[in-house]
Amino acid sequence: MTVKRAPRGTRVAPVRAAWSIETYRKERFDQIARTSGYTSSVFLEMVIDHLESELTDRGVPNWVPQPEPKDGELLIDPT
Repeated sequence: MTVKRAPRGTRVAPVRAAWSIETYRKERFDQIARTSGYTSSVFLEMVIDHLESELTDRGVPNWVPQPEPKDGELLIDPT
């Protein structure tokens, strides 16, 4: 299977991510990316793009605890 990569020269301001995460999580992410047919970097960009569709109006993914309202901010329940 051909692994899909970002075309050379298409990134505007590329950076290297230097985060410390558990080895098994990095290996698992790489495995999922490979199985999906993408490089890890392209797959991470796709995950971030997908995550954008799951953000609440507070800018947080809907599957994590939501932040407390700031001083003076009213919490409006959308239901």
